[in-house]
Amino acid sequence: MFTSMARKSLAALAVTATALAASMSPAQAEYPEKPVTMVIPLGAGGSHDLNARIITSVIPSYLGQAMIVRLTPGAGGQKGTQEVARAPADGYTLLFTHNYIDMLQQYVENVPYEPLKDFVPIARVNYAPASVIVRSDSPYQTFQDFVDDAKANPGKVQLSHSGNWGAFFVPAALMMKKLDLSLNLVPHQGGGPAMQALLAGDSDISLAFPSAIGELLKAGKIRVLATAGTTRIYDDVPTLEEVGVDGDIGFMHRFVLAPAGTPPEALEKLSAAFADLSKDATFTKLMARLGESVDPMTGPEYQALRESQATAYHELVNDLTSQ
Repeated sequence: MFTSMARKSLAALAVTATALAASMSPAQAEYPEKPVTMVIPLGAGGSHDLNARIITSVIPSYLGQAMIVRLTPGAGGQKGTQEVARAPADGYTLLFTHNYIDMLQQYVENVPYEPLKDFVPIARVNYAPASVIVRSDSPYQTFQDFVDDAKANPGKVQLSHSGNWGAFFVPAALMMKKLDLSLNLVPHQGGGPAMQALLAGDSDISLAFPSAIGELLKAGKIRVLATAGTTRIYDDVPTLEEVGVDGDIGFMHRFVLAPAGTPPEALEKLSAAFADLSKDATFTKLMARLGESVDPMTGPEYQALRESQATAYHELVNDLTSQ
């Protein structure tokens, strides 16, 4: 009898040990257990790429794991966005994107995802106004010089941009509508390639964000003709509103999204890491050196902004496409 009871006790202990081991299995380990991939749906050398390199150099201190950048350009940002929408919702694949890809493209393309349903915001990192730029050897000394030439030569002035209905296409389209211009809009896979086209002489004019033009301005390779918004960035350069192109356009919000359904504990850890990142002295110093601000928003705060953008961009698309 003793032997039978001992066997039963040992069996019970084995079951208890197995259950305890299962509760401490790697699947239950604290997130993150491995590096996190941040997908950028744009090409190399643009402002997102430059910003991401700084983010990923500092955030491991707060996340506890490396963050790896993966550039996935194509289809105006849809390729990389779709990749993340279809990725496992486990917190290990994120999207670093901007407002035009996120909220505007759904009104001009049959996108293979539903932005407000398929993603959840983690944090906004910053936002920046675009500048209308030319090479330093351009005959356009002022924005009006560009307008005069474009009107004198309809369809001949080439403007390189970062993709149809993207951050540069929209203000360019609005310039055409408001100023009655006919431009040759040439798409590229991101701001970096669009800039290279300008510098190589393959386009006459383009747009860019502060992080992409700072060193070029210092080196005297480009000239700024106008900037987005209502407040001047450079004392001697007018805003788009001053030259007759009003509207809330030309601003890029850079933010991080996760696939919908990502576990709350992963979202909490990621949100906390980005909040700590925004206050990190090294991060803010590197961003300032890049010419970029740090303007954080929490995921819920940016979700509210996304929803308002959805309405505003629908109206903007209707305005730009109306005859």
